[in-house]
Amino acid sequence: MSLPDDALWPILAAIVTVMVLSLLRPRELLVLPAWVLPAGEVILIFAVAANRPRRLSRRAGLLRGLAMGIVAVLVADALLATGLLVTALIEGGQATNSATELLTAGGIVWLTNVVAFALLYWLVDGGGELARARGGSGPVDLAFPQQLNPELAPRGWRPRFIDYLYLGLTTSMAFSPTDVMPFAPWAKAAMGLQSSISLAVLGLVVARAVNVLS
Repeated sequence: MSLPDDALWPILAAIVTVMVLSLLRPRELLVLPAWVLPAGEVILIFAVAANRPRRLSRRAGLLRGLAMGIVAVLVADALLATGLLVTALIEGGQATNSATELLTAGGIVWLTNVVAFALLYWLVDGGGELARARGGSGPVDLAFPQQLNPELAPRGWRPRFIDYLYLGLTTSMAFSPTDVMPFAPWAKAAMGLQSSISLAVLGLVVARAVNVLS
């Protein structure tokens, strides 16, 4: 049984963005060897692309499991990179020598956080894209406005990757839920962790940059 697909290009563009950011990250903020994340992201691209057209099959479950494992590594890497950035701010380091280098490093870590969590939300919410496409009527993990007010949305509406990317962006900017409400415990934990990472990066990096400039 084939089911309608989410647009592929925004997902691939997001993965490529994370790949580029991982290559641009200062060496002292690397958690793993420089080649590990790009290699994992290439595998993620193939896992997502190979699942098109998606079918109700064992292969679809294996590919989703592989994608979830790689995205979990990306999220963990974003968390650890934030810790390294905070350490560099406290102890000093090459990435904090100038306001330009500091803002660049902070921006790379912050954007990686946004995209990595967007991929996580997209993969996990409601059992994944395949389960959402089947139109399950069970409890939702993340409640979008169109789900809370179905009369405002087209019939059969379901969140696409761009909706999860917007969720990742607003959570990192507002440090809290905006229009999407987390219902499941994992969703609350993920959004809380993302907000904490973003608050640490934006708060400490901006404060240090202002100090350097003055």
